[in-house]
Amino acid sequence: MSLRVLGVDPGLTRCGYGVIDAGSGRSASLVDVGVVRTSPEDTIDVRLLAISRGLEAKLEEHAPDVVAIERVFAQANTPTVMSTAQVTGVAIVLAAQRGIRIALHTPSEVKAAVTGSGRADKKQIQAMLVKLLRLDAAPQPADAADAVAIALTQLWRGPGPVRRDASGGARTSAQSVWAEAERAARRARDTSTSRF
Repeated sequence: MSLRVLGVDPGLTRCGYGVIDAGSGRSASLVDVGVVRTSPEDTIDVRLLAISRGLEAKLEEHAPDVVAIERVFAQANTPTVMSTAQVTGVAIVLAAQRGIRIALHTPSEVKAAVTGSGRADKKQIQAMLVKLLRLDAAPQPADAADAVAIALTQLWRGPGPVRRDASGGARTSAQSVWAEAERAARRARDTSTSRF
């Protein structure tokens, strides 16, 4: 059974997304990557709606088991923090509507998970993504690469839906089979509803 993670790098102008599937051991494969773009000239409601529709399309297309989002952290630029927090809220609500578990990871957690150093820069992260996912080049733009790194962080550091239950306890084999059946049914339902 594989685990599918949708990583989200929340941003108002470019909201990065990256979908990965778990392989054996610590291997993973890239399924989809990109950004949802909005124009700074549009009003906030129009921009958030565009991001919502873009992320919703990816949720319906890929039916992830977990949505991993970069956690908003304090910085001097208050407007940037506010817009990032608003996009984070959109992603959380979209996942909640579908019963998909969410996880939040700080930038330093992501850097440490992907490179082994919480102080790594974007170029180091991108170089590791190329190596770990056997890519020809790092996803572009940087927001897309960041989303993939967030998804990898969840894959390696977060509890998987098969091995753990909602309380963090280990599942029995029967519960694991049930979880897989629920996931398959959700993907089938989402695929059928996305055709209309």
